[in-house]
Amino acid sequence: MDGKNMERNERLHREAESLWAALSAEPPPNGLRGARLLDAALHLKDAGAYDRLYSPHLRPTQITRPR
Repeated sequence: MDGKNMERNERLHREAESLWAALSAEPPPNGLRGARLLDAALHLKDAGAYDRLYSPHLRPTQITRPR
């Protein structure tokens, strides 16, 4: 795996851990990382209020969300 993919996978894993922590008081399941952990976290409960959208190219007022 090249450096870009490793960096992307690590960012994905950190985001999945953050989502899990926001939705559950329990620690994440052992052995789940990255996309698998993200999938498990999204099945915990409604993640709609979890807002981590960020773009260095957009101001927050330019980001629209579903209503």
